[in-house]
Amino acid sequence: MSEEDSSGAGSGSSIGAAIPLDYSSINTSKNDRNTNHNKPPMFNGDPEMFSWWKTKMYSHIIGMDEELWDILEEGVGNLKLDEEGVALDRKAHTTEQKKLCKKHHLIRGILVAALPHKEYLKMSDKSTTKAMFTSLCSKYEGNKKVIEAKATMLVHQYELF
Repeated sequence: MSEEDSSGAGSGSSIGAAIPLDYSSINTSKNDRNTNHNKPPMFNGDPEMFSWWKTKMYSHIIGMDEELWDILEEGVGNLKLDEEGVALDRKAHTTEQKKLCKKHHLIRGILVAALPHKEYLKMSDKSTTKAMFTSLCSKYEGNKKVIEAKATMLVHQYELF
């Protein structure tokens, strides 16, 4: 054995050990339930953190399926849902409507899982995910706008003084 072979640092070799990895064993299938379903970002109810949480939720949801975000923002169209978001007359739905209903419940589950119980109780009467999300946005983004408006009004009153 030569000196180069025994030292492990022959010409063209790098320092450290090479660990073989069988890349064919990694499942990159879009349908694999275990690859993209990590926990959604949790919202703690702090109005100052809402915008950051919303951005993280957007990335999380789009990373799973961009149609989910569309359902969150646009709703479920003409699907008839009861007060708990369950589809009425589900068996009469077309294949596309069933797919939409399933995605609605997936995004609803993600949103509910990202909220503390106290926040969920405030909006549990909403039948769609869109209504729940709109309620959250108006509560927390609306609060920021109200605070800014009050601050502007106080500055204006101070200037008039």
